[in-house]
Amino acid sequence: MVTTPPPIPPEESLIQYPCDFPIKVMGKTHPELAQQLTAVVQIFDPGFNPASVEMRASKQGNYIGLTFTVRATSREQLDDLYRALHGHPLVSVVL
Repeated sequence: MVTTPPPIPPEESLIQYPCDFPIKVMGKTHPELAQQLTAVVQIFDPGFNPASVEMRASKQGNYIGLTFTVRATSREQLDDLYRALHGHPLVSVVL
């Protein structure tokens, strides 16, 4: 059985919502990685601009680092987005 921790009260959060929040994702190089992950991000931030995605290839080109700066409106939104990205089959790490 999986239990969800209780929400953090707004006065205890280190983040003040709404705000722009960068999420870094690393995945194996794949021609559709950025497109697929952008689609996931847009589910949680419908106003996200795909042109704002920052991409960096690893030294040997086996991995790609992507930074998505989303408009965070709540802790729940960020938690759900992190879970969705982490669960994507092309993703190795989400920071």
